[in-house]
Amino acid sequence: MEEERLKSILESLLFAAGEPVSLAKLAAIFEDVPRVTIQKTLASMVTSYASENRGISIEEVAGGYQMRTAKEHAAWVRKLLAAKPPRLSRPLLETAAIIAYRQPITRPEIEQLRGVDSGGVLETLLERRLIRIEGRKEAPGRPIVYGTTPEFLELFGLKDLDSLPDLSEFREIERAVEQAETKPIESVEKMPDEDALAETATTVGVEANAEPTDEAVESADEASDRDEPKSES
Repeated sequence: MEEERLKSILESLLFAAGEPVSLAKLAAIFEDVPRVTIQKTLASMVTSYASENRGISIEEVAGGYQMRTAKEHAAWVRKLLAAKPPRLSRPLLETAAIIAYRQPITRPEIEQLRGVDSGGVLETLLERRLIRIEGRKEAPGRPIVYGTTPEFLELFGLKDLDSLPDLSEFREIERAVEQAETKPIESVEKMPDEDALAETATTVGVEANAEPTDEAVESADEASDRDEPKSES
């Protein structure tokens, strides 16, 4: 298949999907095109869209490829949709940041870092499919452990967890985000981007890498028993 024809078909597929599509899923659609050819073509399309000042970009997000509107056009897109993109509250963002950087992590460990009960926040993140239950920790009481989901990566525009901002960048990011919070939202993304996630993680002390104390874990375990999610899958 000619390269331009392949690009045209891939463009249609990404547009129709509306969500990240993995390379494996795209490769399965073509019977006579090697997977490596599709990958190289997608890479070429990503570069081409980025360099031509288009209103649409193709990005690697959540383990797949997705078409996204240009962030600088968010104001016009919002007018068309007549709605602002939903944003996570500060408690939800704090908890999501902790889980992203420390996963797999238990509720007592989360509450040790946040300093407050997090049962309701975890339930909300589970309902929004931003986190999931990964199993149970081999510790007294076998507490549930949590991790992030592909939906989390998509929401923050991250290719994978390795794309999370480095902890050494947090101080600079924090200052930039504080300034941005006083301005109107300028992105059509569904949520604050990874800079906001990094700034929040710094605020709650994720970078300390300190394990919760035994006393804190025992105290939070009691709360966990009272308000533990029912589903484990």
